[in-house]
Amino acid sequence: MRYLALLIILVQALDSLANAADWVVYEGKNGPGMGKHIVWVNGDEEYRSEEGMPMLAKILAVRHGFKCTVLFSLNPADGTIDPNNQTNIVGLENLKGADMMVLFARFREPAEDQMKYIADFVNSGRPILGLRTATHAFAFDRNKQSSYAKYDWRSKDWPGGFGQQVLGETWVSHHGIHGKESTRGLINEKLKHHPILKGVEHIWGPSDVYSVIHLPQDAQVLVYGQVLEGMKPSDKPVSGAKNNPMMPLIWVRNYSGETGKASRIICSTIGAAVDLESEGLRRLLVNACYWALGLEDQILARTNVDYVGVYHPTFFGFGKFKKGIKPSDYEMK
Repeated sequence: MRYLALLIILVQALDSLANAADWVVYEGKNGPGMGKHIVWVNGDEEYRSEEGMPMLAKILAVRHGFKCTVLFSLNPADGTIDPNNQTNIVGLENLKGADMMVLFARFREPAEDQMKYIADFVNSGRPILGLRTATHAFAFDRNKQSSYAKYDWRSKDWPGGFGQQVLGETWVSHHGIHGKESTRGLINEKLKHHPILKGVEHIWGPSDVYSVIHLPQDAQVLVYGQVLEGMKPSDKPVSGAKNNPMMPLIWVRNYSGETGKASRIICSTIGAAVDLESEGLRRLLVNACYWALGLEDQILARTNVDYVGVYHPTFFGFGKFKKGIKPSDYEMK
């Protein structure tokens, strides 16, 4: 019996190691984030979240002490990262013990047992940071009778689904011309002393401004998106109505789920992998994680957001993801 028990423990340990190969964990060793666990849920076909999110997670782990677990959409046949697979984000059970979720997903449809981890987190009172396509993170086209169909970005029962109800907006449209008009982030002067904006300047990214028309009254817009004439940070703002008024780009709000527990919510419609080359944007997002977790008094005058290793992101576009990459390829070298 003793040997049987040991065998069971060994099998369970090996199974755990096999599963862990489907995601990557960065363990913080020193900093204000020690003891806090952030789970990063990625899966979008266009904006290379599978490249940008591991980079940010490394910064938060190595520079600031957070434990960061990064999940990906995987090809079930070979375990490679496949952003086009909309039904297989592996490792969502890690959300059970997480302190925060960062979500960068587009039109995902997890299975019922997997979606339950997300829904439980949404209703738990724990904070969420949604990036770019997170406003339309879910689309239940295969199983319209899903228990979580209301999370669909087109939901009528829960208008606008997860995006509008939790983050504050669902998918509406491109406001800037996609691939032709880039984005400059302008800080809202009325909220320039918000902890998330500490030390933040010069936000720019080549992705375009999204239309935002449904923001709830409690949303506080930290940064507005100025549409530029071209794809360089030095380009001039587009003249006319497109920038008058400017669209919200980054905002915060509170969300109380089915349990009545309030969550701190941050949403940023800028955040493609190439956008994250902007030091100002990286600093804002790292600060946002501190604020979300109630650590705003630990934010320094100039948060360290230097890359950990090299970072050469792929420009956005469909079909541009690097094939044959596994989660283990993103492990700390």
